[in-house]
Amino acid sequence: MPVIALELPRRRFLATLGAGLVPAAALFADPPPEHIVALFSAMATALSESNPAAFLKPIDRGMKDYQKLETYVRALTTQAEVSCSIEFLKDEGDEAQRVVTVDWFLEISSRQDSGPLERRRENVTCQLTRNKKSWTVMSLQPVELFRPPGAAPATAARSVHTRPPALRTPPA
Repeated sequence: MPVIALELPRRRFLATLGAGLVPAAALFADPPPEHIVALFSAMATALSESNPAAFLKPIDRGMKDYQKLETYVRALTTQAEVSCSIEFLKDEGDEAQRVVTVDWFLEISSRQDSGPLERRRENVTCQLTRNKKSWTVMSLQPVELFRPPGAAPATAARSVHTRPPALRTPPA
């Protein structure tokens, strides 16, 4: 298959990059290996099909915040219809371990007739380890991207109400 490249004058090329019209990573980075693309595509598809078990399948259950992620994903897919898109930003590593960063976009539509539509976009970084023939997600951050609508973000300040100590009056 022939490769087709745009021929831009150098100044116009640099101006295009500087203006942010074309992400530099998209022009220079090698695409991730096919098996990594397939892993993330399967996860995004599972989320879009309201299948939390399939989304969580490649994720190590011993991962930090796994329980929180599982709770978020199960609640999210129960409460809303989710559309996903991902774009690979970074892929480093070898055939045993990789670090992958994706730009993950979620469009969350409430299952209620007049419910809200929410759009979220985050750079998600995952550490992957190869176990025999398959890849396992050992770390996924931030898990807050997958919290259900209406749930307070983990980073939000929470007020703690305490009762002031009782005032004692000295005996007379």
